[in-house]
Amino acid sequence: MKKVVITGASGYIGGQTAIVFAEAGWRVVGIDKNTPSKAVREFCKKFLVSPFESSESLSLIEKEQPDVIVHCGGSSLVGPSMSNPATYYENNFVATKKLLDTLIERNITARVIFSSSAATYGEPIMTPIQEEDPQLPVNPYGASKLMVETMLQSYHTAYGLDFVSFRYFNACGADSNGRHGQAQEATHIIARVLDAIINDKMFTLNGVDFPTEDGTCIRDYVHVEDIAWAHLISAMHPETCGPGCYNISTGTGYSNREILQTAFDVTGKTVTVEEVSSRAGDPAVLIGSSEKLKNATGWTPQKTLTDIIQSAWNWYNKN
Repeated sequence: MKKVVITGASGYIGGQTAIVFAEAGWRVVGIDKNTPSKAVREFCKKFLVSPFESSESLSLIEKEQPDVIVHCGGSSLVGPSMSNPATYYENNFVATKKLLDTLIERNITARVIFSSSAATYGEPIMTPIQEEDPQLPVNPYGASKLMVETMLQSYHTAYGLDFVSFRYFNACGADSNGRHGQAQEATHIIARVLDAIINDKMFTLNGVDFPTEDGTCIRDYVHVEDIAWAHLISAMHPETCGPGCYNISTGTGYSNREILQTAFDVTGKTVTVEEVSSRAGDPAVLIGSSEKLKNATGWTPQKTLTDIIQSAWNWYNKN
């Protein structure tokens, strides 16, 4: 039985990844500073509630000698990174350096699959974004992820560290079987609009003056199950999915107004929308090409925007 350690396994992407690896027959060990849900814990043979960089966590990784480490632990919001960048550099870069140094020092030869972000690109020079395009992040969150990517590449060159860095575009949706999903009151637009619909409250639309057709920003939305499957496929096929960085995206963008309308169509309900100024650090358009990952592994996104919002709606209603 192959072994995987998942950091941030109580979280949205980490928890779904734990489910997918367990169903594929892997021994799953979860690590997170937060207590997991009952559903996620059931898919983990062992779960340690502790920061991934703690001595206890690093000792567990050494003891398990995993084949793969899916590193989802860290801080992941643009807005808070602007007001409190120190936390993001500490949680995303400094803590990850401690993890990687431990792997090298203790000769732990696991493949590291890193949760990076499209935020490393900043304002794209063209769309869809290719992996080779310039990375000029416009917020500390994206900058901290880029710092880790740079470290991974240099550790690969110097120490032979095997890694894959996945630049997620907008993760969304919920487990198709209703076992796991995004926490309520999350800041993601789909979570926020569904929360507004469920609670019959006003929805705040951030920014209507972007240089786009309807004035709202455009994003590439990827179902969390598709992301989890990309993790598994890259773990199973290191011979074709070699060390490097890959986009996880659909190649299709939707504006915030289109997200709102699709949510209204799926739920059959509407809410009052309040339009406010855009947030600092938000690019106008982020759409990515995932051709590199497709060519390496055969991975393609399976879920449509309607599938995404319907699964999230089912999850929020259930919980």
